[in-house]
Amino acid sequence: MPAELPLEGTARGMTPPDRQEAVERWSYLWYLCYAVVTLAVAAAVLAQSETPAAYRAVAVAAIAATAILYAFWGRRPDAGAAFVVAILVAFAVGTFAVPTVSYLLFALSPLIFMVLGIRPAIVAVVCANLLPLAAGWLHFGAGFLTHLGPIFVMSAAVAVWLGVWINRMSEQSAERAALIAELESSRAEVARLSHEAGVAAERTRLAGEIHDTLAQGFTSIITLLQAADPGLADERLALAVRTARENLAESRSLVAALAPSALAAGSLPDAVRRQTARFTEETGTAATCRITGTARALPTAVEVVLLRAAQEALANARRHADAENVAVLLAFGADRVRLVVRDDGRGFEPATAHGFGVAGMRARAEQVNGTVTVHSDPGTGTVVEVEVPA
Repeated sequence: MPAELPLEGTARGMTPPDRQEAVERWSYLWYLCYAVVTLAVAAAVLAQSETPAAYRAVAVAAIAATAILYAFWGRRPDAGAAFVVAILVAFAVGTFAVPTVSYLLFALSPLIFMVLGIRPAIVAVVCANLLPLAAGWLHFGAGFLTHLGPIFVMSAAVAVWLGVWINRMSEQSAERAALIAELESSRAEVARLSHEAGVAAERTRLAGEIHDTLAQGFTSIITLLQAADPGLADERLALAVRTARENLAESRSLVAALAPSALAAGSLPDAVRRQTARFTEETGTAATCRITGTARALPTAVEVVLLRAAQEALANARRHADAENVAVLLAFGADRVRLVVRDDGRGFEPATAHGFGVAGMRARAEQVNGTVTVHSDPGTGTVVEVEVPA
């Protein structure tokens, strides 16, 4: 008999929890449909007064068995092949007792597609549609197969086609839902990173402003006052120098407090190592960090430039390079410090590329008289080198 559309299917990419959630989404409609079909078939069986009462009793008992099996077993997320076999056995008993029970396929075919994966469901639905043929042959002889056999074959084909189509629609729906969830998660992550980047950039800007204006201004005041009165014999000048020194210390504390939190937790080499290790943890890409020369404390502005350059270069490698290996080098020279970030990714054309953050790195490096050099070609990887005097 023809099968109705299954309300939700078992897509190949859907896990059991996904399937259960999909079924429960339309549960009230499905329960109503199943109940209507079951009661209608049972009423039709009972209405056949020409059929012996014993056969009708067996058929109604079989229909009741399918309903009970579904209510206490088929609605569980782990219902599988064993449940389908049990319900088909009950269906076969009822169909062989009274062929009218075959109309129960309107409910059983969708149910089979809900419970099983697509391939075993096809096999089970074909078997279910063959049972009425066998029952009809037993009751009415070979003539039944000649007249109604093609109809049952067509109904089985339609049931399978509809089941496959609905399962495909369910699979696409699940994929779209997963994609939407992933996009929402990515959007939230981008918003968070943008906020953090904005806060960090503003902190860095304020630190630079304080360093370049207030701190240097207090230093100049102290120098001028000491030049005017080297011994600070004038108490007013001595007080002014002390006040300027206290405010210079405060401004330096503000600069230190506004420095990136990664630098507050340790030295520049430690911060670069942590950034490299975090890159590997987040992307799974192999990344190494090497420190050469004698590490030493650098002016805060210089450390900020180098750390931000490392973060930007690693972020570019994560977003654009699709690399298998990344290497970070922090080299301390006699009067200069070099940061080199190299990857073996897809590369790009520096002259035509936009949005890789190189302009921002160059602008920061120029604030401390440094330079940024980028070497890259499509398919050959990328090398970002930052060099600052220190």
